[in-house]
Amino acid sequence: MIELKNVNKVYKSNGNQVHACNNINLIIDKNDIYGIMGLSGAGKSTLLRTINLLEAPTNGSILVNGKDITKFNGKELREYRKKTGMIFQHFNLLESRDVRGNIAFALEVAGWKDKKAINERVNELLQLVELEDKGSFYPIQLSGGQKQRVSIARAVIKNPEILLFDDCLSAVDTETEEQILNNLLKISKDKTTIIVSHRVSSAKNADKIIILDEGKIIQEGSHNQLINQEGYYAALY
Repeated sequence: MIELKNVNKVYKSNGNQVHACNNINLIIDKNDIYGIMGLSGAGKSTLLRTINLLEAPTNGSILVNGKDITKFNGKELREYRKKTGMIFQHFNLLESRDVRGNIAFALEVAGWKDKKAINERVNELLQLVELEDKGSFYPIQLSGGQKQRVSIARAVIKNPEILLFDDCLSAVDTETEEQILNNLLKISKDKTTIIVSHRVSSAKNADKIIILDEGKIIQEGSHNQLINQEGYYAALY
C-alpha cells in the first residue's frame, strides 16, 4: 500500500546538513501494523510525518496505492489526508469541552452537520475506546491514558485507511499502554498502521519493525527475528 523510494529529508543546523531520513526504502503492505524504533533523534517522527506530508521529503518518492503523493496538488493532498489519521504524543484536547464535545468538535470540523448522526458516531467511538462512562468528563479530569484514547477516537472519526501513531504511548504506564494497544488492535483491523515508539511493548505485535539510526534503517524484521539478532532491538528487549 505504501512504498518509500530513496526518501531523504535534510535539515540545515548551524551551517551543517542533518539527514533526518537518509535514503529510506520501505514497502508497507495493506492492513499491516508496522513499527518504527530507534534512539531519540534517529529520524522516527520525521519519517512518519513524511507519509502524510506534514514533512515533505527533500527528495525521493512516496507511493500510496501506486500514486506519488509528493506530486499531489493542494486538492489532491487534502483528499489524501482525509484517508489518514495521526495521533501525536501530546493530546491537543480542547480544555473547555468535555470528552463528548472534543469528539463532536472533530466531527463538525470534518463536515458533519446532523446532530443525531454526530451523537450516534460519538457513542460508537466512545465504545470503541472504552470511555463510555467518561463522556461528561473534561480533560483536566482524565488520566494521560484516557486523554490519549480520546485522541485516538478523534483520529478515526473518518474511518481512515492509514493510522499514524507518533510515540503517543510514551507518557502512559505499562498497564494503560496494554489497554490502549488492545483498543488499537480492534481499531486497526482493516487499516494500515504505523507506530513510532521507544518501547518494545508498543511495537512487538507489529508485522514488521524497522530500527533507525541517524536517519538510516539499520535493522528490519519481526519481533522474533530481531530479538535473535545482535543490535538495538535485542538490547532494548
